[in-house]
This record gives sequence, structure tokens and C-alpha cells, in this order.
Amino acid sequence: EENVAKKKTNTQSKKKQVNADNVIGLHSEVTAQPITETLETNYMPYAMSTNVSRAFPEIDGFKPSHRKLLYTMYKMGLLKGERQKSANIVGQTMKLNPHGDAAIYETMVRLATGNEALLAPFVESKGNFGKYYSGDLTYASSRYTEAKLSPICAEIFKDIDKDPVDFVDSYDGAMKEPRLLPTTFPNILVSANKGIGVAMASDICGFNLNEVCTATMHYLEDPDCDLLEYMP
Repeated sequence: EENVAKKKTNTQSKKKQVNADNVIGLHSEVTAQPITETLETNYMPYAMSTNVSRAFPEIDGFKPSHRKLLYTMYKMGLLKGERQKSANIVGQTMKLNPHGDAAIYETMVRLATGNEALLAPFVESKGNFGKYYSGDLTYASSRYTEAKLSPICAEIFKDIDKDPVDFVDSYDGAMKEPRLLPTTFPNILVSANKGIGVAMASDICGFNLNEVCTATMHYLEDPDCDLLEYMP
């Protein structure tokens, strides 16, 4: 028994040694580098990508994750068509958003009428979408819920087929997607939005849709008008 145990130990040691020898760079020399240089070459690109492309909304009021989801639903015919299973919508959205099905579904939940996170929701939901103000009232799995675009989305995609905004390649170059959505109202002031990036944060409260539109029209006619008269 002792001989068998020794043989097993020797075999394991040899395997570890062989595996260690095959690790690239394991025995390489460690190069000292100033932390400032490391931050500039490695952390700065990540920070810029996070702040510009993920964490904060653009002038249309949407983060990239919101935009990709809504555009996918629009292309699926869910502005006028019947509701579809959320799981199907999430699967289609992954063609534009590679960050995982859970993140995509969470984005849909926040935009839904049932979640009550927005004053003007963009997703008409059926089923349990939880409540954003309650940690106990959580949303159901995507295989149980259904969704389609809310009527207000007609103002978000108005004339999008007439090339009002720039289109860019998707992450894998297989599709085109809008860089912004041609919303006809100042959505960035209507939809509450919060984002935390690198050394930056954004917290935009949501205002009443009618008041925002009224204030915008008066401001276009008279830039010196008192906006507090229309948005108290």
C-alpha cells in the first residue's frame, strides 16, 4: 500500500511539473512599471468605454442597452403586433447586445409598465414585472412574462426608415443599429435615469411628459422664457 501511495504521489508531482512547464510566462522576468503608466495604458481605455458606451444616457435619453432592446422589439414588429414571450425578445436582442440574457431582461423590466419605474414606460408588459421600489416584489422569469412596445414608442421610432439618424455596425458587424433614436420629444428629461461610471456618476430625474413638451415649445419660441412657469 505504501508503494502504491508513493507511486501516486510521484505521478501527481510529475503531472504538476509538466503542467507548470507548459504555462507561458510562468518563469519570465517580472518587469517593474509605474502605476501611472499602467493606469494610462490599461485602465483609461476601460474607463472611456464604460463612460461613453455603457453607463450614461445619450441625448435621446437612452443608454446603449435600452436602445438595443427597443430597436430589436421595433424590428420584431412589436409596435403594432401582439405581445411575445420576454425570453424570445431577450434572445433576439442578444444579436446586438452581447452582455448576457439576464442583463437584457433586467433592462426590459425597468422599461415596462408593470415595474412602475418610469413615468412614461416604453414596454407594455403582461405578467409579474416586479416593482422597482420594492426589494420583496421581484420580477418573474422571462419565460413567464410577455411584452410589446408601448404606443409612445411610435414617437421614438418616427420616420426612422427615412434615415434621420446615423446607423453603425453591431459589435460583430453582422447588423446595423441606430446610434441614436429619433425621438420627437426630450426623452432625456422625461425618463428618470441613473448611471455610475468611472470617476463619474449621473442621476437624472423624470419630469411630466406634457410639462416637458410645453416647456420645450415655449423655449424654442422664446429662449429667455422662465421654464419654471411650465415645469414647477
